[in-house]
Amino acid sequence: MSLCLLAFALLGPLLDLARLSFGGHMALHMLIVAGVAPLLAMGLAGSRLDPAQKAPKLFSPLLASVLEFLVIWAWHAPSLHHASRQSMIVFALELASYLAVGLLLWCAAFGGPHQKAHGRAATGIAGLLLTSMHMTLLGVLLALTDRPLYRHSGSAPWALTPLQDQQIGGVIMLGVGGAVYLLGGLYLLAGLLRGTPVTGTNLPEKRHEG
Repeated sequence: MSLCLLAFALLGPLLDLARLSFGGHMALHMLIVAGVAPLLAMGLAGSRLDPAQKAPKLFSPLLASVLEFLVIWAWHAPSLHHASRQSMIVFALELASYLAVGLLLWCAAFGGPHQKAHGRAATGIAGLLLTSMHMTLLGVLLALTDRPLYRHSGSAPWALTPLQDQQIGGVIMLGVGGAVYLLGGLYLLAGLLRGTPVTGTNLPEKRHEG
């Protein structure tokens, strides 16, 4: 499923739309960090390929949350966002960095050694909720601003003004990014309250693996 989503993100219509529309850019961004990344991470968690088991010290959920914050907010600075629209190389770097930090955080939150599941689940909750908060904040800023923050390489599609296009992008980040990271944190919290933290080899689909 995650690979199908990734193929759709990289080969589907969103890729071209993201070069023209801020809303399309945001939809592609959310598809990667809130769709592809968590599905890939949950598939890896508890398996022999789980990076958080191989190098748990490098996969701190709180550190990963800070890194994702820096990457997301940096790419939404007007100068970097404009550069990604003008250069395919910069655009590819932007998408790769979104996938990298998304995977880092979701793997850190859901993977890792079984014997440290409680502590990792607790920090995973904090990391995901912090990310939900800063994505919600950025989404609100983009949706409620009264002027366009970004220079467009062309006219926004569907007769939208640049401001309307930007506001749609903010709503997408608020509704998708904020919600998915919040749900991820609540999912971990539910497992922690039950006394069976949903992380690493305790993930439901991994619990019978040797």
